[in-house]
Amino acid sequence: MLLERIYDEDLAQASYFVGCQAKGTAIVVDPRRDLDVYLNLARKNGMTIVAVTETHIHADYLSGTRELAAATGATMYVSDEGGPDWTYSDAFDAAVRMKDGHRITLGNITLEAVHTPGHTPEHMSFLITDGAQSDKPGFMLTGDFVFVGDLGRPDLLDEAAGGIDTRFQGAKDLFRSLRDRFLTLPDYIQVLPAHGSGSACGKALGAVPSSTIGYEKNFSWWGRYLKNDDEQGFIDELLSGQPDAHAYFARMKTENREGPAVLGDLPELVEYSAEDLSSALADDSVILIDTRHHRAVHGGTVPRSLNVPGVGKAASYGAWVVDPQREKRPLVVLADDRETAEELRDHLIRVGIDSVHGYITALDGLDLVTPTVISPDDIDDFPHVLLLDVRNKSEFSDGHVPGAVQLSGGRLMWHLDELPEPDAGTVLTYCQSGVRNSVAASALRREGYEVAEMDGSYAAWVSRPGNVPVLESV
Repeated sequence: MLLERIYDEDLAQASYFVGCQAKGTAIVVDPRRDLDVYLNLARKNGMTIVAVTETHIHADYLSGTRELAAATGATMYVSDEGGPDWTYSDAFDAAVRMKDGHRITLGNITLEAVHTPGHTPEHMSFLITDGAQSDKPGFMLTGDFVFVGDLGRPDLLDEAAGGIDTRFQGAKDLFRSLRDRFLTLPDYIQVLPAHGSGSACGKALGAVPSSTIGYEKNFSWWGRYLKNDDEQGFIDELLSGQPDAHAYFARMKTENREGPAVLGDLPELVEYSAEDLSSALADDSVILIDTRHHRAVHGGTVPRSLNVPGVGKAASYGAWVVDPQREKRPLVVLADDRETAEELRDHLIRVGIDSVHGYITALDGLDLVTPTVISPDDIDDFPHVLLLDVRNKSEFSDGHVPGAVQLSGGRLMWHLDELPEPDAGTVLTYCQSGVRNSVAASALRREGYEVAEMDGSYAAWVSRPGNVPVLESV
């Protein structure tokens, strides 16, 4: 058996390539939409991708299941559990719809679908048996059910998908999935989750890529509650302190259920000259994505451009500031070369931002503006209508600048009604170090707000002698 974990550091998301080396066939579980990594793995190992599946209807990225099936002819497999509200649309009519216990066989390899609701009602985990070694399963792909050191949060349907108090039933379902499914399996089975540290799908995910059922049972925070059959204690701890859910999660949920658009072969990116881009910007027919570090942006940037700093977190931050449901204009990315521009496009495609049209390699010859940046020492004397903390709720509770209002960067552009009107005065913003702040500030400026950024953000403010943060209980 060949088992490869493909990890996207941007979204802290793992997909898995599972292949039978004897038969040369493979399945991909939880793929993203840019497919080269899977196609190259198959080519390198002389395998054919004949199947593709996913553990659940994802909220944090746009699934590549349909994309990979279209590119390879692979059979799609999707969950048919969870009831009518969690049934995949007719865009998946060609898919095999799986009930609990369904088996996918690839030569000597078997994947058995195990219904593990809680994070979502339709969630499936997959037990993998390598028939060349044993007739018993040795691995479990747990998706967003069990992480290393944590569990998939059951409140996303409330936070991002418009549910009302679904978190309580989800938490109960998660307790039962652990008790009746996960903990009935042998301790030696390896646990391979779909997310790692940094994902917003849980609150305390470990950075280690895998675990075992026995280790999680004995050492994860939830183990003692299951041991004592303390469902209410489990629910209370599970639901407390969860991070803010990014607003784009709602779009991902809908598009993944309805069926993400299949992109096929992507067009070649257009390289813009300064003259061409100046003309397009003057016509307001394109949007520039300034991909530099915020310190460089503070030295001068194109008016109304969006700051999405670097390839590494392009999907994460891009989804904060570009909503493809309401913004249809093509995007032009600032990139050193075509290869980097294509990599940026790949990352944005992972969150359904499919409109990258071109790139420019420098801002020379373009009109620039200098964002307003205020020293932490000057904020009391600087006139502003709102002091806005764009960090998560938990960070805000652990300490914030007196008088600040919290609205996380991943929710900001969907909740502008919570801010003063754009012409009411200057909004003064900060995050922890300045990166998220620059992303959020660029989006607010594009919406017509006057924005000043606190230089060095909260870290700089709290380091000043005499500054005392406000602490709040979560």
